[in-house]
Amino acid sequence: MHIPMKQSYDQDIRLFAHGGDAFWYALLAIGVLGAPAILNEYHLSQLTFVAIYGLAGVGMMLLVGYTGQVSLGHAAFLAVGAYTEAILQARGVPFPISFLASGAVGALLGVVVGLPAARLSGIYLAIATLAFAFIVEEILVRWESLTRGNLGMIVGSLNVGLVAIDAEWKLYYLSVGLLVSVLLGAINLLRSRTGRAFVAIRDSEVAARSLGVNPTLYKTVAFAISAALTGFAGALYAHRILFVSPDQFTILVSVELLVLVVVGGLGSLHGAIFGAVFVVMLPQAIVLAKTLAGVSVSSQAGLNAGLYGLMLVLFMLFEPQGLHGRWLKIKHYLDIFPFYRKATFRRQRIFQKSERLR
Repeated sequence: MHIPMKQSYDQDIRLFAHGGDAFWYALLAIGVLGAPAILNEYHLSQLTFVAIYGLAGVGMMLLVGYTGQVSLGHAAFLAVGAYTEAILQARGVPFPISFLASGAVGALLGVVVGLPAARLSGIYLAIATLAFAFIVEEILVRWESLTRGNLGMIVGSLNVGLVAIDAEWKLYYLSVGLLVSVLLGAINLLRSRTGRAFVAIRDSEVAARSLGVNPTLYKTVAFAISAALTGFAGALYAHRILFVSPDQFTILVSVELLVLVVVGGLGSLHGAIFGAVFVVMLPQAIVLAKTLAGVSVSSQAGLNAGLYGLMLVLFMLFEPQGLHGRWLKIKHYLDIFPFYRKATFRRQRIFQKSERLR
């Protein structure tokens, strides 16, 4: 794949590669800011879900896409963030404090998981994080004095200072603003020593050790940051649905987040956003397809999970770089048209097949 060469440090830390990127991002910003004036409340709520899932996706991407640590337990961090927000809101704690507390509790649990799991990798790490998710779900069910068990909790009204978030467009702007802030923070993190250590561990833990990187430390940091961002997403998720219960944070949610980063494109923050759009819009597409086919929407309840699994397998086999990788190929095709050759990406596919045999 064509990769532009950078010739200076200033060029490396520039937010936009060139003026063309700045122009298109400006158009995107105008579209995002103007969405409430164009879309109805239902479609705006779907964009709010995209922003919330994008926030969790950035956390998942830092762990899976940049550090190479597979997790099937992020539904637990989402649940912890949502329940922390619901509990503190019920006690009258202001949103800025409860929101930060949701991320802090998530980060603390991330450290609890990351330290013992630092020696694990691959399927063993996935099983360990899955077991952690089951433990958290069971605690939420059994600790009825705090979480009300299977009865669930109603989430209180949301106020940011003196501003009441009592309309869908207000929650939309809040979610998008937080997502943009997290994306900018993640970009700077990945440019730092910590971010480069994440990538070094992902590419080769042995080589990272030889360069003085402490894998245990940085894996734990990656878990903590990822869990904190997912906790933030859980707090917003609680205010979006206004009710939380243990059955909302099952293994399917963890699978959704894993599908999000794989389908979006591993190792890309853009992929977290592409994946969030995919995860949110896929159920809508399923409902539309059922309606057109004359199938009852209430039937075939397991269809979503089956399609998520199918999509995950297909993308791993035929498009391992996800939607973002496909977009880069299309962009490269347009850049060099009409001199594009069919074999442009053949070497890349062969390399990825050999990687899968390791």
